[in-house]
Amino acid sequence: MNSKKAAAEKAAEYVRDHMVVGLGTGSTSYWAIQKLGAKVKDGLNIRAVATSVSSENLAKELGIPLIPISEIEQIDITIDGADEVDGEWNLIKGGGGALLREKIIASFSKELMIIVDESKQVNRLGKFHLPVEIVRFGNEITLKQLRTLGCDPKIRIVDHKPFITDNGNYIADCDFGTIERPGQLHNAINMIPGVVENGLFIKMATKVIVGFEDGSVKEI
Repeated sequence: MNSKKAAAEKAAEYVRDHMVVGLGTGSTSYWAIQKLGAKVKDGLNIRAVATSVSSENLAKELGIPLIPISEIEQIDITIDGADEVDGEWNLIKGGGGALLREKIIASFSKELMIIVDESKQVNRLGKFHLPVEIVRFGNEITLKQLRTLGCDPKIRIVDHKPFITDNGNYIADCDFGTIERPGQLHNAINMIPGVVENGLFIKMATKVIVGFEDGSVKEI
């Protein structure tokens, strides 16, 4: 069993009947959705909301009942991955391009369970370039203003063209180097007109599960 799958399957054990579950996006969340699909097939009674079109399509394939977010009062638990997690459980997310929907879902969740492999644990955030979702109009101006915060932002390119999020926006991947004050940086980025949201998740995680190559897991 690989490390991502081990962490994901451990997280799925926390899901109980009648829960509303947030489904994350990315290679680790994929395994959590697969496990939940198997549990639904075995009789688990849940409803789910997805953080991306890709996760929504996977859930549909596996028979996981999906509901519009407008129809729920609160999400019981969201299981999602992260690109980095520091010792205070601050996160960088958005490598898969779904950071806006992921943050909306996370903010509406009683519990945000983060599943990662051991390589994603860091002392300080910033080795992974910080994704920032920006509107396409005037994006050159938005990039200039991001540079004033001390980073080198680049529009994400996939298949030789700008990556477009599920919300119709660009992603600027920003190299800040080591991020010493993630909370302050989060607020400064979101003050820039043209920025929709950024991939810093500050003190939102309630549990972190780390998977290791030997198939073991550790809750931290």
